[in-house]
Amino acid sequence: MIASTLHLIALTAYLGAVAGLWTIVFPSYAAVRSHESRLKLLGRSLKIYNPVQCGALGVLVLTGAIQVTDLKDAYRGSFAQAFGATLGWKLVLAFILILLSTYQSMGVALRFVRRYDGGDAITPAELDSIAKRVRGSSLPLLVIAAATVWLGLELRR
Repeated sequence: MIASTLHLIALTAYLGAVAGLWTIVFPSYAAVRSHESRLKLLGRSLKIYNPVQCGALGVLVLTGAIQVTDLKDAYRGSFAQAFGATLGWKLVLAFILILLSTYQSMGVALRFVRRYDGGDAITPAELDSIAKRVRGSSLPLLVIAAATVWLGLELRR
């Protein structure tokens, strides 16, 4: 019960962070014209986004594993027959989601936040490239997350 509750809270946090980036931060980024204002907006937003996204994803993985273990115990020998294909596809999507989330958060956003916090000079072209990479990975993350949630709900039927 507690694992399910934590899983739902983490799912809400994860989807909220990614959707918020897509629907709030990037439209604001596009509306702002000043390089310094764009730099500040993206730097501050990603500084909050990174730990929320990574932390929520970590909790999702752990609580999901706990729930699968409980489900496996309940079904014993018929588990693979009842859930094997659905769980297999969910795990494939979860793996892709983790890789893409890690790329976005650690590979692009964290490196930018460190440069921003360190006071490094970031040109408008570099900033736009960073924003494009983060924005470009947000929509696929939402789509993959939605498919993963759907498969997770199928496991509960």
